[in-house]
Amino acid sequence: MFFWRSAAWLLALIVCSHPFPAQALDYPPPLSFSNAELSRKDFSGQNLRSAEFSNTNLESTNFAHAEMQGIVLSASVLTKTNLHGANLTNALIDQIKFTEADLSDAILTEAILLRSTFDRVTITGADFSNAILDRAQVKELCEIAQGVNSKTGVDTQESLGCGKQTPAIGDVLSMFPRLLSPFASREAVQ
Repeated sequence: MFFWRSAAWLLALIVCSHPFPAQALDYPPPLSFSNAELSRKDFSGQNLRSAEFSNTNLESTNFAHAEMQGIVLSASVLTKTNLHGANLTNALIDQIKFTEADLSDAILTEAILLRSTFDRVTITGADFSNAILDRAQVKELCEIAQGVNSKTGVDTQESLGCGKQTPAIGDVLSMFPRLLSPFASREAVQ
């Protein structure tokens, strides 16, 4: 009996001391294309979820209808890039110069697009719902916004908030005079 108990403990010790390899079948590691030359490549229709494109030349690259949710695009060249119908939901797009890029029918919901520029782009039917853009970007894009996204059914102008008066930070603070002058007397505020 002692022999079998000892053998069981020894077997348990061996099994527990050798970790099993982790297998993430549903979650392949994200693709990284940092510092890559990918001009004129065809990624159309591909699954590029969570991929990283930083300091990458993507001039004339085709991403039409690609699944690009959660990607990181940073400090890359996107001149004449085709993003027609691409899904860029939750993408982090930082310091990108979109020049003559086709963003028509693209989904950019909840994307962060700060410090990116848009020069002669096509955004017909693009959905920018809940995307983070600065006021200058919104103003620029509203001038060319038109159409409805074929997948989400959202109007491009509505997704950008075109025509809505968004108060500047100074306007918001003036609504709350106590924030401007926390030590002001109650009579002065009223």
